[in-house]
Amino acid sequence: MPFDFDYARSILPLLLEASVITIEATVASFAVALAVGLILALLLRLKWRLVRWPLWGTMQFIRSTPLLVQLYFLFFVLPDFGIAMSPFVTGVIGLGLHYSCYIAEVYRAGLESVPKGQWEAATALNYGRSAAMLQIILPQAIPPIIPVLANYMIAMFKDTPILAAITVIELMQRANIIATEKFLYVEPMTLVGLLFLAMSLVASAGVRVLEARLAR
Repeated sequence: MPFDFDYARSILPLLLEASVITIEATVASFAVALAVGLILALLLRLKWRLVRWPLWGTMQFIRSTPLLVQLYFLFFVLPDFGIAMSPFVTGVIGLGLHYSCYIAEVYRAGLESVPKGQWEAATALNYGRSAAMLQIILPQAIPPIIPVLANYMIAMFKDTPILAAITVIELMQRANIIATEKFLYVEPMTLVGLLFLAMSLVASAGVRVLEARLAR
């Protein structure tokens, strides 16, 4: 079947509009993953086993089960318990929580890379544990892991089509709706692939620029 350029041009504005939803879902989910991942990493450093062990078990469960199952649970099961959220919010929370379990490990590696002498120096300067973490340890731990975090953001971006399963009208879902209207799949799916490629290349270029700046 030949590629119909006129048809492709006619549906491109709709796909670009849906791309905004995809980008918004990625940015919001990444913000959730960054915040929750940091909290998880800090809680896992506590000496209290009653906190660490259940938390570790929960993280292993989330990491070991498919993201789609978790999204279905949030979207279809939670309403039975009186917790109902819009598809977009459900997708953001599901995607963010899923990736927070991976990002927590990145934070952990960053925190462990800070020499223990920095803790001793903070103690000698009469810093409390919280103040030492916020003002001395985290500023040293986070910059080296920023490229890894950025790679996770790109991975989250490429996972956003799964949000179509809970009716979020993002790029992939919009393309599927357009395709089923006339049963023409070549143009919408080709454009979806090209749009994802273009946005991934832009994000990857941004990561490389960031890495270059951090390496100076």
